[in-house]
Amino acid sequence: MQTENWQEIEQAKKAALDVLIYNARGPFHGLPRTAGWGYPEPYTRDLLFSILGIGVSGNQQLLKSIRKVLETLAKNQSNKGHIPSLVHDSEDRGASDTTPLFLLGTGIFRKISGEPDFLDNAVQKALTWMEYQSPSDCYLVAQQPTSDWRDEQWVIGYGLFVNTLTYSYLRLFGQHERASAFKREMDRFTITGGVQHHHVHEGLVVKHKPYYAFWSYKVYSNERFDLLGNSLAILSGLASPTRAAEMVTWIEEECKHLQQCGDLAVNLPPNFFPYTQPTDPDWISRYADFNNPGDYHNGGIWPFICGFYIAALVAAKRYKLAREKLYELTQLVKQSQNPDLQYGFNEWHKAQTGKVMGQDWQTWSAALYLYAATCVQENRTPFFDEIRG
Repeated sequence: MQTENWQEIEQAKKAALDVLIYNARGPFHGLPRTAGWGYPEPYTRDLLFSILGIGVSGNQQLLKSIRKVLETLAKNQSNKGHIPSLVHDSEDRGASDTTPLFLLGTGIFRKISGEPDFLDNAVQKALTWMEYQSPSDCYLVAQQPTSDWRDEQWVIGYGLFVNTLTYSYLRLFGQHERASAFKREMDRFTITGGVQHHHVHEGLVVKHKPYYAFWSYKVYSNERFDLLGNSLAILSGLASPTRAAEMVTWIEEECKHLQQCGDLAVNLPPNFFPYTQPTDPDWISRYADFNNPGDYHNGGIWPFICGFYIAALVAAKRYKLAREKLYELTQLVKQSQNPDLQYGFNEWHKAQTGKVMGQDWQTWSAALYLYAATCVQENRTPFFDEIRG
């Protein structure tokens, strides 16, 4: 990469840090904001994702703010161990990803702070809660539709994203026997043919494809591609090095095809593809308002997810491609709704045009940019190296 490109990346890193510092204290109990203007609330999943960028920044103000997030979540945890969707609101419940994110985030914070017993009581309760999320009383955890970060998209049963989080925290907490059993269960094929034989359980492996299914439950599954879940599968080591290499090649080839068809305007992958069309059987009428093809969860380009993909490229040892994608992301995060901003770190972009569509100065967009840049510059994936190891 040329020297001027690295200079641009350093400028963007500084801008990302400025966004995180600006957002570090919001109007709700002094907790961080989810975005600079549009989202003043402290959304749990957004702030827990930001631990990755904050962790590599080493910024003491930000580390203090994320400690407060984790401690407040522990105070608002339900008696049975569930973590709320808003950090400060114990009654805002129902999310499938907040509890595994809390476990992953707390495990990472323990490494950063050197406090191996940090929030141990809350961690034990959360671990118990997660064990009860398996309908088969085995390992894979299930969820209700629109209960993870995709609040406008249906994921039914065993969703890839939530299960990659679960596998990651099991490894991080040293529960290797359970993690290995979890991986064996996940590595079964999705069930095809509409018949489930006795003692045959579904998994998330797709026949003749290198990636994992979007979700699976009994004889039903969705084999569209989920960039976030599959990037986490690579980062966590769920995907073997061979599968990871094949997956990256497949993603890049599919993105070239999307560009040729006019369905992708930038050199970064959409969060989900092929896009669900109104004529498809998995189309839901509400998608016409929020999730049109190439929009939002149905193929929008999310900078925070692109950050995870870049980190996954580093984990897969595709260092040159990771540098190229980081530079592409550097250009993307400059775009904003507010023309006065030099860097927008916007929430999401429309796939067919690259146009900004969400809120500027989004915390997870800035944080995952910082994390991705660190991964590329150091040829390693902090925190996940240990999980894969």
